[in-house]
Amino acid sequence: MTEMTEMTEHTVHTRPRIVIVGGGFVGYTVARTLGKKLRPNEADVVLIDATGVMTYQPFLAEVAGGLVEPRHLAIPLRQVLPRARVVTGRVTTVDRQAKTVRVRLPDGTGYTESYDQLVVAPGAVPRTRQIPGLAEIAVGFGTLADASYLRDRVLTRIGLAADTDHLPTFRRALTFVVIGGGYSGVEAVAELQNLATAAIKRYPNLKPRDMRWELIEAGEEIMPELPPKLGEYTRRRLTKSGITVRLMTQVTSLEDGVVTLSDGKQFAADTVVWTAGVRANPLLATLGLPVDARGRLQCNPLLQVQGAPGIWSAGDGAAVPDLAAAGKVRDNRATMPLCGPTAQHAVRQAKRLARNILATMRSRSTNEYRHPDAGSVASLGLHRGVARIYGIPMRGIIAWLLHRCYHLMMVPTWGRKVRVAAGWGAALFGRRDLAPLPAGSWTLNLSGMPVGIEQVAESWHDSPQSLSVSRQRSATSGAAVA
Repeated sequence: MTEMTEMTEHTVHTRPRIVIVGGGFVGYTVARTLGKKLRPNEADVVLIDATGVMTYQPFLAEVAGGLVEPRHLAIPLRQVLPRARVVTGRVTTVDRQAKTVRVRLPDGTGYTESYDQLVVAPGAVPRTRQIPGLAEIAVGFGTLADASYLRDRVLTRIGLAADTDHLPTFRRALTFVVIGGGYSGVEAVAELQNLATAAIKRYPNLKPRDMRWELIEAGEEIMPELPPKLGEYTRRRLTKSGITVRLMTQVTSLEDGVVTLSDGKQFAADTVVWTAGVRANPLLATLGLPVDARGRLQCNPLLQVQGAPGIWSAGDGAAVPDLAAAGKVRDNRATMPLCGPTAQHAVRQAKRLARNILATMRSRSTNEYRHPDAGSVASLGLHRGVARIYGIPMRGIIAWLLHRCYHLMMVPTWGRKVRVAAGWGAALFGRRDLAPLPAGSWTLNLSGMPVGIEQVAESWHDSPQSLSVSRQRSATSGAAVA
């Protein structure tokens, strides 16, 4: 890797400076809230992100299903945060004594950014396991590149199956595997299977029954956050649509594209998607800040990093006490529950965090984060869904509509909302777009290597510096820490 070139340091600032690391749900919401509530010239806000773009991840499954255009979920941070200075770069170190962060820019140069208040929210990375072949064969489901690649992958595999006379190639091309039965895995397999079912009708020599869809979950049930009846309903709906749901099953090997399961079954697959959870960015442990056993920054209910005055965190990379859930625990000896890694918690924590920063700057009292779980919604493909809203279970088209309406309201900017809704209308009246990109799509597998276009993979192999950057992109999922 090219060594970082030194740059002239920034001039000492005259106003308090709030530095935000990461431009995901937390970073975006903190910056936006501060932009609305800060007085003129009260403080400077600096947001550092590796891409300068926020991705609205809850609709990734609809991108994979061909119902939403990828660019409609990419929100340019400079456009939506006019009161913040957005830096496209990565934070490499934090100096708590000097109250500075070291920033590496895309060209390899770097500089030091000073702060008075620091928000560390780099997001999460896929939680992988030491399974032979997993890193080389599987792709994740956390970026727009992943969703676009999988959409084109399904379409091109169907085309290959229609054109080949080689039976093993035929079967392998039409076998699709999703590992992980949480929300992401269920939504991904449902939307991709809907896409494939629509696409395969265009090939006279192919039938939907030729496809093999596998959802593999190590636990006793899929989407365990839902009530058992809704989980069972979800499993029945997926099974009825042609998806095999395997519970209490683990993948033990993916070598040479052959899926080996813990029960001894084996089959070849060209497409493997890994959605078996996320973990805190491993680089958080290198910043000299206190982390828990899962690598998350240890925070108090005020969202301050413990033992680190002036440093705050929230979202996937923060271990935040769930006071609302703790109030329901009657056993005083029970361990304090922590907030789950959901977008709902991330957004609400970010708003409270921003208000607490303002209160600290203005010498006012801060408030603890306390938010009862409002519920959850999930799509099971077109016109099917499940939901739990304030304890009330819902399913079918009503739950599906709630899923769409809730997340449409959460998409930043009215322009993006209109574009997403227009895409749904086009799919409803003109059917979904089933054309793969002529040049193909590509993404990074779990090892950080490009998969998709052969020419792209070759060019990255020839460029060690580019390959190093690709691994960092994969490791941080668009976050700003490297």
